[in-house]
Amino acid sequence: MISVQRGMAAICVLLLLAPMASAQGPGIQTSGAGWRSGLLRDYKYQELAPIDLANSGRLEALLRSGNIYLSLADAIALALENNLDIAYQRYGALNASANLLRAQAGGLLRGVPNGVQTATTNALAQSGITSVAGTASTSSGSSSSSASGTIITATGSSIPNYDPSLSVTYAGFHQTSPQPNTVTTGTTSVAANGTFASFGYSQGFATGTALSLTWNNETVNSNNLFNSLNPNTVANLNLTVTQQLLQGFGLAVNRRNIRIAKNTQKVTDLNFKLQVIATVAQVIAAYWDLVSFTENVKVKEQALALSQKLYEDNKKQVEIGTLAPISIVQAESEVATNEQALVNAQTQLLQQETLIKNALSRTGVASPSISEAHIIPTDRIRVPEKDRTEPLQDLVGRALENRPELAQGRINIDSQKLGLEGTKQELRPSLAVQGSLTNNGLAGQVTPYGGADQFFIGGLGTAAQQVFARNFPSYSLGFGLSIPILNRTARADMVMDQIALRQLELSQQRQANQVRVDVRNGLIAIQQALAGYQAAAKARDLAEQVLDAEQKKYALGASTVFLVIQYQRDLALARSNEVAAESAYAKARVQLDQAVGRTLDANNISIDEAVKGIVGRVPSALPAIP
Repeated sequence: MISVQRGMAAICVLLLLAPMASAQGPGIQTSGAGWRSGLLRDYKYQELAPIDLANSGRLEALLRSGNIYLSLADAIALALENNLDIAYQRYGALNASANLLRAQAGGLLRGVPNGVQTATTNALAQSGITSVAGTASTSSGSSSSSASGTIITATGSSIPNYDPSLSVTYAGFHQTSPQPNTVTTGTTSVAANGTFASFGYSQGFATGTALSLTWNNETVNSNNLFNSLNPNTVANLNLTVTQQLLQGFGLAVNRRNIRIAKNTQKVTDLNFKLQVIATVAQVIAAYWDLVSFTENVKVKEQALALSQKLYEDNKKQVEIGTLAPISIVQAESEVATNEQALVNAQTQLLQQETLIKNALSRTGVASPSISEAHIIPTDRIRVPEKDRTEPLQDLVGRALENRPELAQGRINIDSQKLGLEGTKQELRPSLAVQGSLTNNGLAGQVTPYGGADQFFIGGLGTAAQQVFARNFPSYSLGFGLSIPILNRTARADMVMDQIALRQLELSQQRQANQVRVDVRNGLIAIQQALAGYQAAAKARDLAEQVLDAEQKKYALGASTVFLVIQYQRDLALARSNEVAAESAYAKARVQLDQAVGRTLDANNISIDEAVKGIVGRVPSALPAIP
């Protein structure tokens, strides 16, 4: 029996030492230095740094003379540095680390919300207009697409509390008890004064083991005349070890929440990547919309200039009597129409500038210098003569490999399987073996009526010496078995968790199918946009030739003002359609890159720079001052 006691003591020492190396969790840091700060570190309120609403210096560097000269590369860099949707998602990693810290303590997982924020970045979509003056819009309104990880609930076998727990209890007391006889006490009322102290240590372990170590001592001074020792001190040291053998046994089941929390960290990182991709795609589309609206303003200005020239020419001819006065009215009406069209185009451009400023600045248009500045895009849309897109199967294969949503789905399925292991354990009966070892001690002062041995004379020190010398040991070894009848809760959890797993697997396949559809549709959109641009360019060229011919006929008196105005309108519409076709091609390319999962690579974006919110590339050089 002595060897059994020594073995239990050795096991307990090892269990006490094991958790010390991993007591500090990741992701949470406290300020201060020194031993006192170290002792109090885990009990201090830790406030996160306040949000930073200062824009990066890049925005001011691109500002000159009331204009922001913006390249596509700088627009993307500003989004990575200042966009609030991306800044919001940066907290996801810290949230996931705190979730892991909770799992490492044996606590239930709270779950980490994941979602991608999207917003309107097109002035026409914001106004609820799909197309104005030939300029198409493909942006949607504000929305949020969820890519949430596994929902954690308290199902399955319970997980031990891995954090050690210390407890201290101290109490002073007085007790008076009337006595029915005086044979055993020598008095009709026994009064006792004393103190009680207890110190405890407890901890659970991933093996399914629970440890409890408790020291108790009580000192009592009584008026009992027949006590051998008074005052007397009783002390004991109790060690109890409980090991689960069926439900809750083993590292795999008891560490499942830690593994799920680590999976959640991966899902959160992928969600941040999804947010960067979505935001960058929106910013690129918004930038090409800005380019398109800028070109559309130029088209309207050209149309106005043509109508004004026609008006001036007609006015001169009416003055010399070679043209009827009604021709001036027709030409003047066309001027008014084109002036209104120009105002509409300029308004759309200003609205688009406001949306881009809001997307690229942490304070939106709150800054007067930013609010009043005009954005001048320095890049132009380049439409190739021939599309050089990769074959469909290659694009689909790359998308299935690169899309973060599919990686998230695979991780969520793995997390669900880990949770299912706990539900399987819940089906088992509960069987635990428990060993207990107690060392006792007693000391006090000999009373006149007592005949106590000199061995017991003393105080707390004498009692403690007896405890640690194991002069009065007690021990026990036993087991407990609990079998739930019918076990309906565990059976229901098993069915529901398996259903959740199958649904995740179906969702993963559905997502893979949708990826194939997205890539195919993106490729079709590229081809359609290229064909549409080529047709629009040809139509614009023909409209220019027709108008030129009609103007020459009109100068010779072989045409009418009505036909010239009509052909001017046709040319303006053809130019607007060409501008819209250029924008449609550029945004179709953006959508295909997003469908394939190559948005970051196509735009040389480092996810590390996005996480830090600092882009190493210097701002583009501003145009030379004339």
